[in-house]
Amino acid sequence: MDFELTEDHKIISDTVRKFAEQEIAPGIRERDAKEEFDPSLLQKMAEAELLGICLPQKYGGVGMDYISLGIACEELERIDTAARVIMSVHLGLNSLALLQWGNEEQKEKYLTQQAKGKQIAAFGLTEPQAGSDVSAIQTTAKKNGNYYILNGEKTWISLADVADNHLVFAYTDKSKKHHGISAFIVEKSFEGVTSSTLHGKLGVRAGNTGSIALNDVKVPVENLLGREGEGFKIAMSALDNGRFTVASGSVGIIQACLDESVKYANTRKTFGKKIGEHQLVQSMIAKMSASAEIGRLLYYRAGYMKNKGMRNTRETALAKWTNTEAAWRSADDAV
Repeated sequence: MDFELTEDHKIISDTVRKFAEQEIAPGIRERDAKEEFDPSLLQKMAEAELLGICLPQKYGGVGMDYISLGIACEELERIDTAARVIMSVHLGLNSLALLQWGNEEQKEKYLTQQAKGKQIAAFGLTEPQAGSDVSAIQTTAKKNGNYYILNGEKTWISLADVADNHLVFAYTDKSKKHHGISAFIVEKSFEGVTSSTLHGKLGVRAGNTGSIALNDVKVPVENLLGREGEGFKIAMSALDNGRFTVASGSVGIIQACLDESVKYANTRKTFGKKIGEHQLVQSMIAKMSASAEIGRLLYYRAGYMKNKGMRNTRETALAKWTNTEAAWRSADDAV
């Protein structure tokens, strides 16, 4: 068992950290306070080759591995969650799903553009009455000749108002319950597709989150991803990739809390000494440090399994659960 990161991994860490500090950090407090999404961030991330970091070079990607994806997410979220969300949705939920389930025509048309950031992608699963309960979605897709006619509404969709392509899940046969769900590549330019931005969020305020309305949208049959009835499996596999980016990104939050806490503990004084010399403060900092180390090991393990093509649903879910809980505790202690 080798715990040493490769030189490529170390370069990714250094490169993305510098990118985040130089391109994301300036103005982030103002954007967060005003709930402003910076569209130029998408172009900057594309130019830095982040949007296709773990996609094959054959389809315009960089060809790095999943641990590289995790490291990039960690460094981005160390500065701001909104940047990591872009990786989660555009790459984790959408592009990697196209890579796994798409045919060559779909990959050539959509994946090659998304890998280079020439088109931005989103993931349309959640609805007003359907979150974790995927089978409760109400969106329908009825076949009519060479098209499927889609009707429904998706909400809490990251990048909803800025994405060019949406991976949308809809019922093609409701009598089969979740086995009747199918997946479709829906272009924002299709007639009947409208989007809007949600305001008043408690967190990720500098990120774009919104709703997508589908009103008699004609989607060509060639935009069916996989086969009819495979939508649930496609969604679950996509969520495995999305959870991996959240698991790794959460470590970035922990590290940011640790860095700021150590800095503050060495400057703030009470009772005639630095607060870092008080045992209670030392204990909180030690917990953050342990959480960061544990979190990395968990997502490194999941990334290793993904690199090997091994099923990793359990390991990735465990990493996400553990790391997000630790990130919350670290942030609470840091405040």
